[in-house]
Amino acid sequence: MRGFFYVISALAVMGLAFWAYRENYETQHAQKTVSQLREEIRALYDTRAMLRAEWAYLNRPERLAELAELNFSRLGLLPFGAEQFGRVDQVSFPAPVLEPITDPVDIVGELTEESNP
Repeated sequence: MRGFFYVISALAVMGLAFWAYRENYETQHAQKTVSQLREEIRALYDTRAMLRAEWAYLNRPERLAELAELNFSRLGLLPFGAEQFGRVDQVSFPAPVLEPITDPVDIVGELTEESNP
């Protein structure tokens, strides 16, 4: 009987060792995947920073003014003037649209002086 327990114990230990071995490799694979994703995220952040810098460079006011002058004959762009801005009270807002009442509600009962506070 003692030999049977030794065999069962040895099989249980081997099964646990196999399980731990597999878990170890799955964990290493997951860590490698996470590492690759972090590198990809870092690269995307760097690309975004570079694109923002390029956008800021291309949108410099002096560069845009020069381009507007060069292409004035085709585009007719002029700088903003103070007279081009208006006040809020000069804006004509559209009238609100009132939805028609399609399902009127029937009132059941009457209000009396006693129930009206």
